[in-house]
Amino acid sequence: MSLAIGERSRCSRDMLDEDEVVEEEEGEDWKDSKKLHLGPQVPLKQQLEKDKGDESLRRWKERLLGSVDLDSVGEHLEAEVKILSLSILSPGRPDIVLKLPAATKSKGPWFTLKEGSPYRLKFSFFVRNNIVSGLRYTNTVWKAGIKVDSKKEMLGTFSPQLEPYICEMHEETTPSGIFVRGSYSARSRLIDDDGNRYLEINYAFDIRKDWVLPAS
Repeated sequence: MSLAIGERSRCSRDMLDEDEVVEEEEGEDWKDSKKLHLGPQVPLKQQLEKDKGDESLRRWKERLLGSVDLDSVGEHLEAEVKILSLSILSPGRPDIVLKLPAATKSKGPWFTLKEGSPYRLKFSFFVRNNIVSGLRYTNTVWKAGIKVDSKKEMLGTFSPQLEPYICEMHEETTPSGIFVRGSYSARSRLIDDDGNRYLEINYAFDIRKDWVLPAS
């Protein structure tokens, strides 16, 4: 549950320094002057062939692609993002590793947070086939049917590679007090500039006075 903006999200092996946090109502346009516009999506091999006449642009794209074997991925048009893990990190506590996909039909909460505790989300994922431009995380939270929080956070632009990316979101603190304890529902997504959704989960979580083990 988002309350205040702290430090920016951090992604290992990130292509571009696009980290930016924006809190706004879900459904509004994503307004980011730093957004990278790659133009119409084409296979990577075709992009490199097209840029042969621009040496600096060609070198830039090759640097972003790193050691990826273009013979195996260059003919694919659509990028693939595979989420490997999603965890909740809180200082002094074991990481809460969440099962994916979330058990949306479960009657219990997906996880429980202690009130007044700092925490951050951690994603690990593969990118394959093509460049993913402007990957961002969105999250909306409701309590008793009333929307109480909504945010969007930019992760960055990523090239396909053999190693997984690891992204940690900025640190937040759960609210505290008797009136904020209880059950919440939420929807989280990972979406790119083209509107492709690589993760969409609807789930429930609790805020309680003390920590409890995550639901099995």
